[in-house]
Amino acid sequence: MKSGLKFWLALSAVVSLFAVLILVHATGTQARVNNAVETAGDAKTVFDAKCASCHGKDGRAKSMRGKLSHARDLTDGSWQSDVSDERLFNSISNGRNKMPSFKKKLSEEQINGLVSYVRQLRH
Repeated sequence: MKSGLKFWLALSAVVSLFAVLILVHATGTQARVNNAVETAGDAKTVFDAKCASCHGKDGRAKSMRGKLSHARDLTDGSWQSDVSDERLFNSISNGRNKMPSFKKKLSEEQINGLVSYVRQLRH
């Protein structure tokens, strides 16, 4: 009887361990999927919150505030070809002309996301 009880306890422990491992793996996988989706949409959200007031939601800087501050048309293909990702990153981080610095307001990951997002605005 004792050996039968030990067997069932051991089997129960192994099954419980596998259940926990499966749950942890599934949770980690779902977190990675959710994080990828949030990262892709996050750059647009940050752009809309921090940049669109001057550059416009479409990046063309046609807003009144954009015209008054002489904001850059981010869709301009010629400008997009001339500017490097490093320069974009530095402009967002440190500011440029009338554009404020965002290095204390945004993480490096968010700024890198904005650089990629700005590249997508090219027409």
